[in-house]
Amino acid sequence: MTAEAMGTVLSVHVLPRTHAGADAAVSRACAAFLERVRADERKFSTFIADSTVSRIRRGELLIDADAEVAEVAAACARIGSRSGGRFSAQWRGGFDPTGYVKGWSVERAAAACLAPLLDADVDAVAVNAGGDVRVFTAERSDWVWSIGIADPLDRGAVLARVGLRNGAVASSGRAERGGHLVDPRSGRTAEAVGASVVAADLAVADAWATVAAVSGCADLSWIGAAPETNGLVVGADGRVRRWSAGVEIGASDADALALIGTGRAHPDRR
Repeated sequence: MTAEAMGTVLSVHVLPRTHAGADAAVSRACAAFLERVRADERKFSTFIADSTVSRIRRGELLIDADAEVAEVAAACARIGSRSGGRFSAQWRGGFDPTGYVKGWSVERAAAACLAPLLDADVDAVAVNAGGDVRVFTAERSDWVWSIGIADPLDRGAVLARVGLRNGAVASSGRAERGGHLVDPRSGRTAEAVGASVVAADLAVADAWATVAAVSGCADLSWIGAAPETNGLVVGADGRVRRWSAGVEIGASDADALALIGTGRAHPDRR
């Protein structure tokens, strides 16, 4: 399945155990998944005039008027506090959870609608949301998803690969979002050309990828506040820094990051 929602392209990839009987269940699950994400879009989009978030921004509703909006706002506030203000849903002319809600929506819709397929005739499921990926694999299967992280300085090259059975990978930075990604503390454009984060779920990976991109290659002081993440950040000069479970690691420790291989064509990078 491929469709548009949340301002991006969503695609679902399924690895069936057998093709017999799986197609109908997969079709129903994909339809339910897409409807849940689109329902979230109707509620959270700042581009839909009558969305709940648009009404909050106009002062017609309070954030706590809707339980799901209040949940997202609280999650954004927690990440903002943990990251030292590097993440915010409040600073751009009112409440705007855009930097969190796509990952949150895809995560919960996939967990509710797609993950149950693993109990039937499906060994593994992956969702790609504009380059951010959430994967699920049945315990009985030995399948491992191999997820490529694009080199932000050479989009035709793969900087690293992540081997995951269950989890998420999200990327952010100037190569992904141009000048639209800014540091809420200063209003300046994000420092990093690219940042990618591995976490247990997509909401967490997406938000901390934003934090990493905003902070840039020179500042990993925040990683101790995000021990549930592994990741890497790429500077404009090609420098790559990596961390795992709140601690910076070297290239030789990349296995701890679940990054396998590099595919790097730039020997001057470190």
